[in-house]
Amino acid sequence: MALLAVREFVENNTVEPQLLFPQSRNYRMGVQIDHLTQHAENIGDRIAVIDDRGNSAPRHISYVAFNDAVNALANGFLSLGSGGGSHIAWWGNNSLEILTAIHAIRKSGGVSIPIPYKSTSDEAQYLLQAADVEILLIENQYLPILEPIRDDLKSLKHVVSFGDNLINGESIPMGDVLGSSTKPVTEGNYASTQQMIFTSGTTGKPKGAIRKVGGEANQFGPLFKLIGWDRMDQLIYLTTGPLYHSGPLGFTLRSQLVGSTVVTQHSFDPEDWLRLVDSHRVTSTFSAPTPMRRITALPDDIKSKYDVSSLECFIANAAPWTMKLKRAYLHDFREDSLWEIYGSTELSVCTVLAPEDQLRKPGSCGVPAPGVSIKIFDDDGEEISEPDVPGELYAKSVAVFDTYYKSHDQYLEDHRDGYQTVGDIAYVDDEGYYFICDRKKDMIITGGVNVYPAEIENVLDDHPQVAEVAVFGIPDEEWGEAVCAVIVCMDNLNEKELINFAKERLSGPKVPKKVFIRSDLPKTGSGKVLKRELKQWVQENS
Repeated sequence: MALLAVREFVENNTVEPQLLFPQSRNYRMGVQIDHLTQHAENIGDRIAVIDDRGNSAPRHISYVAFNDAVNALANGFLSLGSGGGSHIAWWGNNSLEILTAIHAIRKSGGVSIPIPYKSTSDEAQYLLQAADVEILLIENQYLPILEPIRDDLKSLKHVVSFGDNLINGESIPMGDVLGSSTKPVTEGNYASTQQMIFTSGTTGKPKGAIRKVGGEANQFGPLFKLIGWDRMDQLIYLTTGPLYHSGPLGFTLRSQLVGSTVVTQHSFDPEDWLRLVDSHRVTSTFSAPTPMRRITALPDDIKSKYDVSSLECFIANAAPWTMKLKRAYLHDFREDSLWEIYGSTELSVCTVLAPEDQLRKPGSCGVPAPGVSIKIFDDDGEEISEPDVPGELYAKSVAVFDTYYKSHDQYLEDHRDGYQTVGDIAYVDDEGYYFICDRKKDMIITGGVNVYPAEIENVLDDHPQVAEVAVFGIPDEEWGEAVCAVIVCMDNLNEKELINFAKERLSGPKVPKKVFIRSDLPKTGSGKVLKRELKQWVQENS
């Protein structure tokens, strides 16, 4: 969709909550009606969730049965003493039970807090303590990680467990908590209902970003229409990546706003992902770069075994997709299926890049999404109006988060006249397309020149033997900072060869002065590279 078409769409599509519930007769302006209740009434026979782990028969549950299960768990949380604003965390792989818990927390009026299932005891202790969690729902396999820290979690009153393996005697089986399947008395009261999602922690300790729950139609109704979710007879959405990350979680829940069938992949495996797309005729998903790198890197004889033609809408985000990865995707999947968005845990969806622009606008993250206003400011706080001038990007929409838990001062530091930033540096071209240069804190100043790692990473990624690359600055007596690249190779590649490759494509200050080869790059659960760990590794190996 060309820019003019996107602009016309945004201007001509006002927010219509009925878009989400076209068969509903009960919607009244100003009254919050839970969408699961609506779906149970209007499309109750439709399959809500398919939990397919490949090693046993998939579990299917209709919207009527799913809504009943959510109500039963919500009433169970209330029976444990939860009230408006109670902090309830969930810790487990993608599953029917985790989706049930997420919705049950909302219906009980609580604050939903995901815990990454790969957390160590120390990491989990930090998150559970920082969030003052009162009730924790946890998959049984992670109870041994919780056990050493349980006594130190003073706010934690109840641990509810589910799944296979032995149940710890100090936890309550999920089945014993379930209450009545009738509508909870708290349903629809969104005054205290929130999400608290911790930032990825790529540059320091994670912070809990709080966002109100409810009113999603005001932000996402037009976006759904733009990407085609309202035109699909039955949206079938696959969870690519862990639900504890804001991107996979957000789009999974948004797909359920329009009555999708959600297929859960318990843990990611690239060939199993293809199996799920094929066997369930998946139409849409959201993914960070790392899973798609692994999928497109599969041998052709494996990829050819699966029919992926049903995939109509693939949403790329969580970290920038390089052009090399986009070309690999477009080789294996429908050319009209790839959408890219730019956003963050705090800012939600900010921009959208349509399929027609993926190759036409290399490096762009698109134009402002419906309902989003974007401004770019210079270091003096002056708004930048001319094209191609980098500055700090600020966004405003109803989906922007409300504050950081116990760190409102940090929220205010990043706030400007109703707009919020996460420190990304961006510019807009003369056609209105935005380009993210890099995080402000990641910018390298070498010899007095501002250098953005993302630009260098995109160039180096085009080398045929480079699988992954991370670029950052390291202290240097002569230059102040020197550009350093850490490379994961698909085949033999020496440092000199890569530097010569860079010299042919980059100006002098941007050419890496040091190159290191590794077998992998450390990442967060959402697939973002942990550059602080790489900097420490470089220091130890220099």
